[in-house]
Amino acid sequence: MHVSSIQGSIMGASRMDNSYVVLSKQNRSHGHGIPPRPPSAAAPHVEPNQPTRAIEGSYIVLPPAAASIYKTSTSEGGGVQLPPPSMNSNSPLPGNSFHSNVTVLTRAFEIATSQTQVEQPMCLDCMRLLSDKMDKEIEDVNTDIKAYEACLQQLEQKSYNILSDASFQKEKQKIEDEEEKLKAAIEEAEKQYSEISSEMKNLEIKSKEFEELEERYWHEFNSFQFQLTSHQEERDTVLAKIEVSNVHLELLKRTNVLNDAFYISHDGVIGTINNFRLGRLPNVQVEWDEINAAWGQAALLLHTMAQYFAPKFQYQIKIHPMGSYPRVTDINNNTYELFGPVNLFWSTRFDKAMTWFLTCLQDFAEFAISLDKENNVPPDKSLKLPYKIDGDKVGSHTIFLSFNKLENWTKALKYTLCNLKWVLFWFIGNTSFAPPSGSLCAATSSKR
Repeated sequence: MHVSSIQGSIMGASRMDNSYVVLSKQNRSHGHGIPPRPPSAAAPHVEPNQPTRAIEGSYIVLPPAAASIYKTSTSEGGGVQLPPPSMNSNSPLPGNSFHSNVTVLTRAFEIATSQTQVEQPMCLDCMRLLSDKMDKEIEDVNTDIKAYEACLQQLEQKSYNILSDASFQKEKQKIEDEEEKLKAAIEEAEKQYSEISSEMKNLEIKSKEFEELEERYWHEFNSFQFQLTSHQEERDTVLAKIEVSNVHLELLKRTNVLNDAFYISHDGVIGTINNFRLGRLPNVQVEWDEINAAWGQAALLLHTMAQYFAPKFQYQIKIHPMGSYPRVTDINNNTYELFGPVNLFWSTRFDKAMTWFLTCLQDFAEFAISLDKENNVPPDKSLKLPYKIDGDKVGSHTIFLSFNKLENWTKALKYTLCNLKWVLFWFIGNTSFAPPSGSLCAATSSKR
């Protein structure tokens, strides 16, 4: 038997008032109130032919409800008596009588188990534990009874003020009024609760709407932030391009196209313009095509600077840059060819063309000096040609080719290009030149 079955039998023990076990005289000697273990009804099934002991002097009294299942005669106690068999323990029981007795005992134990909630039959140890448990509960109940009796005596000894009928009615009316007030307060609270519940529902609806608006706002905000970042990156890119363009613009402003378009230098004693040599020596035979190209570049440069200041600069000698075949027109409208080849001993027209070119260069230099004076430029910073021009001479060398040595003629041409370069530097420092497309095309074609 489990201890849980014993604990569960406490409540069922109160229903054992109509069921009890009557033992034989031989079994009563075990002690007062401690029944011995009854014959095992849960033992293995005994065959009808096997011998067994008779159940002498033992029977069970059942409650009327349980005893009604048997159709034998009832005793005065309202139970069913199981008569002991007339045979002794050594003689075998008849099959039908023994089987019916076992069946009745099995059924009786089942009914006892269902009535007491304790599994029957019980062993001696389980019965002792159950008896001790019930004794402890009886002791606890007696203790509670004594405590209740003591409290009752104290209450009986106290004196109470007994209210009169009028006072009772007054107190009753007061309680009823208070009850009415409480009912009104409850109704008001229920009404407020209903209003608050309705308001809470409205607020929940509005809260959901606000959540949807917030979610939509954040979506739009993220989209706008993305577009803003894209625009900022694009703006930064444009600003960077503008900055680079400004740097290039400043560089271009400080760069004059004439300085790149007309690069004047020298190759030994021979002056050059755009790598075209202007002059020749006995031991350095320069082709006339190259000399003509150099004169064409020089004529184009002087003509471009003179045209920039027109009509302020009124020069009477006209320079006609025509590529490798430039011409010069004097004050009498006589035109001379500034290109070769020419005869070394008879080159009058070529000599006059070079002389008028020097005169035009001198006139433009004097015009530049006059502008410096107008702009109050100090004399040390004003234009001053490195080689003086006097008629057909540059420095101390004539520019005539006729009856002249090639060395002297070449030096005069080199000095002429040097004066032209100084005039070009002055022009770059005092103007922001933007040449017309025609001039650039002409300079490009001349270089080619």
